[in-house]
Amino acid sequence: MRALLVLMWLMHWLPLPVLGRIGEGIGSLLFYAIKKRRHIALTNLRLCMPDLNEAERVALAKKHFRAYSRSVWERGILWWASETRLKKLIVVEPHLPLQAIQAGPTIILCPHFVCLDVVGVALMQETSLCVIYSRQSNPVFDKAMRKGRTRFRPIKIFSRSEGIKPILRAMRDGLPFVLAGDMDFGIKDAEFIPFFGIPTATLTALPRIAATTGAKVIPVVATYLPNYQGWKVQFYPQWNDYPGDDIVAATRQMNAFIEARILEHPEEYFWTHKRFKTRPPGAPSLYGTATQNSIQTLE
Repeated sequence: MRALLVLMWLMHWLPLPVLGRIGEGIGSLLFYAIKKRRHIALTNLRLCMPDLNEAERVALAKKHFRAYSRSVWERGILWWASETRLKKLIVVEPHLPLQAIQAGPTIILCPHFVCLDVVGVALMQETSLCVIYSRQSNPVFDKAMRKGRTRFRPIKIFSRSEGIKPILRAMRDGLPFVLAGDMDFGIKDAEFIPFFGIPTATLTALPRIAATTGAKVIPVVATYLPNYQGWKVQFYPQWNDYPGDDIVAATRQMNAFIEARILEHPEEYFWTHKRFKTRPPGAPSLYGTATQNSIQTLE
């Protein structure tokens, strides 16, 4: 892993168009090499994009692997490049809502698109924040990631096992809370909410924390700029009268927002996660085994 980090550090000096193309090339190879993740991605796309035929879904999955691999290698720029270089590469539209963030408790809803880390950099150039963090299995990579994500300003990082209380304290201290909310962590603190029409175990943390703290919710999505020019961080208007009295309806609003953004940039969503792993009682697994997808079906 240290060798990989050294390679990432060396490659972060490359021009972004060169580094991006290298990352995409590696992603094209990984599509065939990582059978399990390919199977998950194609299963998710069959469930969420039923209007596409199989050849179109395979083509989209290949684009996703290229986009995801590219984001991993470009992470070296986020971790080690100068702030001057980053400001040239990150375009924030329409602007970072710093005044709104500083005006009171704020939740930044940031779904799992492959450029998610860019949002953190854009925010940390202007403000500290708090976030839930999943520890990486490799301690060397975990240390590098934590250091890279905290190099501009101190941030408070909490593990999921710590529960909600540390987050509430940090928000009371004025820190915006960056929340994804679109991964399957089981049925605890979740409801089965439709996601592309499929009952999906969805954390209700967003509306529950917003209701508890009176926080405003400001969504944001980071995507690639065309022609390897960098990244766009798109902030959306804060949600009015959220979450209301219906936690399930408020969680459905979150899923509907994420669905709409996925349809705008389908190859950049995190399709290799088992989003539908947790099933309603009695419902069969949607993933089966990776051996169901042979290389021959992908040609």
